[in-house]
Amino acid sequence: MKKLWINGEWLPGESSVVITSPYDGASIGEVAVASRAQVALAVQAAERAKPAMRTLSAYERGEILDKVADLFKEHRNEAAAILSAEAAKPINAALLEIDRTVQTYHFAADEARRLAGEMVPIDAAPGGKGRFGFTLQEPVGIIGAISPFNFPFNLVAHKVGPAIAAGNTVILKPASQTPFSAYFTAEMFHAAGLPAGALNVVSGSGAVIGEALVEDERVAMITFTGSPPVGRQIRAKAGLKKVTLELGSNSAVIIDQGVEIDGLVDRCVVGAFSFQGQICISLQRIFVHRSLYPELCSKMVTATSRLHGGAPGETTTDYSALISEKDARRVHQWIKDAEAAGATLLCGGELTGNMVAPAILTNVARGVKVSCQEVFGPVVVISPFDTLDEAIDQVNDSVYGLQAGIYTPLLDNALHAARKLEVGGVMINDIPTFRVDQMPYGGVKESGIGREGLRYAVAEMTEMKLVVVKAGR
Repeated sequence: MKKLWINGEWLPGESSVVITSPYDGASIGEVAVASRAQVALAVQAAERAKPAMRTLSAYERGEILDKVADLFKEHRNEAAAILSAEAAKPINAALLEIDRTVQTYHFAADEARRLAGEMVPIDAAPGGKGRFGFTLQEPVGIIGAISPFNFPFNLVAHKVGPAIAAGNTVILKPASQTPFSAYFTAEMFHAAGLPAGALNVVSGSGAVIGEALVEDERVAMITFTGSPPVGRQIRAKAGLKKVTLELGSNSAVIIDQGVEIDGLVDRCVVGAFSFQGQICISLQRIFVHRSLYPELCSKMVTATSRLHGGAPGETTTDYSALISEKDARRVHQWIKDAEAAGATLLCGGELTGNMVAPAILTNVARGVKVSCQEVFGPVVVISPFDTLDEAIDQVNDSVYGLQAGIYTPLLDNALHAARKLEVGGVMINDIPTFRVDQMPYGGVKESGIGREGLRYAVAEMTEMKLVVVKAGR
């Protein structure tokens, strides 16, 4: 059984739970369940570790993070196997996630070494004569990190990596379905020489652990990736804590007239159906110029039909089970509801166990769930448009605003869309699912607040201190 990781030691939980495979229900292993009292122990350990983290030099923090990256590279296959088993992520996609995790920790190491303030021209004001100033970027203290199931290694790296780079301590609460990846991460940091208590991992109930972290005054910041309702609850209860929230999306791409369809069909299929559509920036809505609509629909169906569903551990598998039976049935029902409301199902949608075959829908009204809510499953909606502004309005007709994409041969149209789209990131001549780990990443509206991406996350996880020096003469 995997125990809790607190203060550099394995401690038993209040109880335990067996984690089973989303694909076939087989037992993966038993994991501890933390109580509020054990969360308090983790916070206490993080509090005691704060002085040790503050005394680590930028060089030492960078070395630890680089060592973690090297250890992940060394244990690549083992980490990918854990991920594939607990999340039903196809093994090829799992290996790519570990590769990205390696990159993320290397980027975090870089940020540890370059973390710096700036000079302030105090004597530019009349009363500042004889003085100069500079700023320091100091760690906020203890960070409560609540991570999701869909990228349990790399999204943890996006929380823990910048936190350690900035000199903070962390209590990590992994998703209930994917705790083993988090404990594996803790082992890598321990092997890399991170001080005891600087990273603590507590698995169990999101309501119990999340509430305990949000309510504890010693926790200075919460970084959360998950659903908008939970994000709103966290922000409402956080008080003066810093909060970064990466929430939902129903990301869209616009395909303008004059675009060569053959060059983007496979890319759209990847964006819509990678990891069963369980990606925050999964391509859920495609708006295509009416002149290209029939061709795109036909070629999307052809490309999608080539995808192979199966066991996540098989290298031939393109898609596998959704994270739970509840989610699989929900996605399947949303497809049926769309059909009942007049939508046309071009392909897919069949429910087999916890797998939903990748589905393409057309003629979907804006108020139908697969169009206006976050599916978080293998479903994409294709709709025609006549003018670019019409397409932009349809993209913006959403409570979400994480990322969007536009394919267009015209620079003016690309820049017009970039200005008008109400999102945190615009991908020109690419799908909204594009992300590299050093770029700023976050959204507007109900997609959240704050930014991830190593440099930008470090800024969120530090406080600015001003130092003003009066010269002796």
